[in-house]
Amino acid sequence: MANPVQFLQQVRSEVGKIAWPTRREVFLTTVMVFAMAALTALFFSLVDWVIRLGVTAVIG
Repeated sequence: MANPVQFLQQVRSEVGKIAWPTRREVFLTTVMVFAMAALTALFFSLVDWVIRLGVTAVIG
């Protein structure tokens, strides 16, 4: 079993190897996620509307 102090040193060493994103990259990625979520919501709303029109035409 590893020494706890040695373990924490290794963890700190590994964390130092992480390539952290810049503030700009985080911002752009967040904007893209919200844009894709909005486009997906719009797409499924339109599909729902078309299906509702079809079902109403068949039933009504």
